[in-house]
Formats: sequence, C-alpha cells, structure tokens
Amino acid sequence: MYKIAIAGASTLLGKELKEAISDSPLAAATFTLLDENDALGQLDQVGDEITFVQAFGPDAFDKVDFTFFCGSEDLTRRHWRAALRAGSTVLDLSGALDREPGVLVRAPWLGAEAGTPDLFTPAVVPAHPAAMALGLLLERLQQSAPLRFAAATVLAPASEFGRSAMDELHQQTVTLLSFQGLPRAIFDAQVAFNLLSGLGENAKVSLEALDTRIRRHYEALGGGRWPSLTLQTLVAPTFHGHTFSIAVELERPVEISRLEEALSGDHVDLVLEDTDSPSNLSATGQNDVLVRLRPVQDGRNPQEASRLWLWAASDNLRIYAQNAVECALDLRRLRPQGTVQ
Repeated sequence: MYKIAIAGASTLLGKELKEAISDSPLAAATFTLLDENDALGQLDQVGDEITFVQAFGPDAFDKVDFTFFCGSEDLTRRHWRAALRAGSTVLDLSGALDREPGVLVRAPWLGAEAGTPDLFTPAVVPAHPAAMALGLLLERLQQSAPLRFAAATVLAPASEFGRSAMDELHQQTVTLLSFQGLPRAIFDAQVAFNLLSGLGENAKVSLEALDTRIRRHYEALGGGRWPSLTLQTLVAPTFHGHTFSIAVELERPVEISRLEEALSGDHVDLVLEDTDSPSNLSATGQNDVLVRLRPVQDGRNPQEASRLWLWAASDNLRIYAQNAVECALDLRRLRPQGTVQ
C-alpha cells in the first residue's frame, strides 16, 4: 500500500491526474490532496477514497511515497525540497525542476532515454506531452529511413496555461460576441477567434517559456537519437488538446504503406480517411496521439515519398497525466515495500 500526495490537486492537471491514478494499479493507495487558497477544505475523490484538500502543513509529506506537483512552478519550488527531505519520490508536472541538477525528464512510452532514475535522483519530470507526441512520431518514422529534416508547429490550447487562462478565453469569446470590453489579465492579448505567436508584454503566462520547455524535453528524451527539430509554438483559440503540423524529409523515398505501418502501434492511432481528420475535439479523452499522413508527391513513383506532412492531435492533459502515472509505476522498483525508505 502506497501513500500518494498530489500538490495542486484542484488544478486542471491535478484533476486529470486523479482520474488517471484511479484507473491504474496505484488506485489502492491512500491519498493526501494539497493546495492553497480557495481549494482548501473541498471534498474530493481518488479511486474509492474520499478525502479533502489540505494546506501545506509541516507534516504534509510525512510517510508519503510519491508526491506529484501539478500546480504552479512557484508552488513546486516552495515545497519540493520538503517532500524530498521527508523521503518522498518527487514527480514534477509544473515545469519547475527540469533544470535542477540530477533531475531526469522521463517518458516510459518512448523506451530508452537519457538516464535511469536511482535512489540518488532528486526528482523525476514527466515529459511535456507535446515533446512526447513529437518524439513518438519522429522515432517511428526513423524506423523506415533516417530523417534529413523535421519542423513542427504546435498549437497550444488555453488549458496549457491553467484554469484562469481557460476562463479568460471563455470571457473573451462572450464579450466579443456582445461587443463589450475584452478581458486581458492572463494573455494581455486577444486569444478568442485568433492565432498568436506572441502574447502581450504584461501577460501572466509565457509562450516563449512553453516553446523552450518543449524543445528541452524533446532533446532530453531523444538523447541524440532524433533529428534536430525546428519548432514553432502558437496559442490557439481552443480550450483543450494539442494539435501539430509537422513537416518531415527523409534521406530516401520510402513506400507510403511502409511509412503508415511504421507510424502505427502502441500510443499512436493512424487516421486513414480525410473525413476523420485528427482534431483537438476528436482527441479529447483519448490515450493515443491521432495522426494523418500526407505524402508530398514529387511526380515520380506515387506509391512512395521522401517528404511528408503529418497532422496530429492529442489530449494534452490526459497524456500528461498518463505519463506521470507511468513514471510512478516505473519508480515503484525503488520502493519495493511501499514505505518510505
């Protein structure tokens, strides 16, 4: 029996993580839900256990085996060392710790990675879901032929930046349709009915930081095995789901059927019909990355191609939570008794 703490339990990611844990072998654990301000005292449920959200007291991490940090980067920085001192294994989903010495970025779906955690690893960062999706697709294509070039545009939804960002997108949509003033507290820009490559100078969230984080996690997961990736990140006027436009050039032409076979497999759902095109809506609630392959024909053999377009979509919160649970299951080998060592 493990004891698990979820710090930032009332956030969007915290709620998704609770659902993912409830459907995993960790559902039998006991849980401590931690958060700040308005969430304190709220009743909640993980698996079959009903509990309430608590404040960060001096014994918040007492005998906790795994602590998932799902809140802000500031919350993680203030409390992760206390969890570590208490003997807990720290899993950071906030993006605060991936540059700390000894901390590893992980994605068990992708198999071999740069480094394996041990008893001296201070924390594990479940990889960002956009970096996971990009790595998964490009690694599959490399099975057919080496990649000469890869570029991707990631369209990030409001949920990428938390509940307050989703609320502002909703408020902007309503006020624009009723010709009222535009709320800008989070984005400092019009996000509704718009695509943006940058936000206002007073924005409380950073698109540049997100772009940098995706690049960093992609490189950490690839460990030099994947091609250099030219990346652009945009804010899309959607509430949930990542979408990706990916351009790839192979070193030699490959049969299209072979490329489709390489992409297919665990965690990837290859869409063959245009009428079922991947989208943030079709990806909602899915555990897989949805992808549509479009070869760029060069007028030679129509059955093969060396240049490709991929259009993909994934549920950003669900895949993030699933990866965090997989990381915890992988780390169980360091806690064979289920108690703090």
